[in-house]
Amino acid sequence: MRLDRIIAIVVASLALAACGSTEIARFAGEAAAPSERIGIRYASVSVREISLPTYASAEFLVTEAADGSLVEDPDTLWADDPVRDVTLGFARALTTITQARVAPDPWPYRSVPEATVDIRVDKFVARSDGTFVATGQYFIAPEDEDQPERAIGFSISTPYLAAVGMQAIAGARSRTVTALAEHVARYGLR
Repeated sequence: MRLDRIIAIVVASLALAACGSTEIARFAGEAAAPSERIGIRYASVSVREISLPTYASAEFLVTEAADGSLVEDPDTLWADDPVRDVTLGFARALTTITQARVAPDPWPYRSVPEATVDIRVDKFVARSDGTFVATGQYFIAPEDEDQPERAIGFSISTPYLAAVGMQAIAGARSRTVTALAEHVARYGLR
């Protein structure tokens, strides 16, 4: 086979491959500013890696259809690992809300944290009706054994404009994480 013919075949193959490829968009929600400051009883709080459902910890954006089915969009990805992003966003929001020293595990400071927060999420999804829903339970474990341990359920619903698309969902996810931090500060750490 002649060299010019091989080059033509390779160029044609590359052109066809380029026509068939789709752009994959990555989305990151901007950090949502907490609406208030809440005083808590602890000066330092450790946050364990937040446990998300399998579909919510995947890199693809997943939405809930009107019939309750979960739909994965292979053309849209989260900009960061969802578990890491949600855990860091929660720790950042809790720091701003409480003014306490808050950090995700592993604890980066020499001192021992006064309390540990462990969050286990059972639903974390954007619904087709324009709400981002998070439900689950969190656990507060104080270092001081005289302080009570707590287990508290939560259900948070954050609106978003479905017509705006995936960027609106990313923003709603960030606002939901901030609302969860406010809930933990108000009901779990006071």
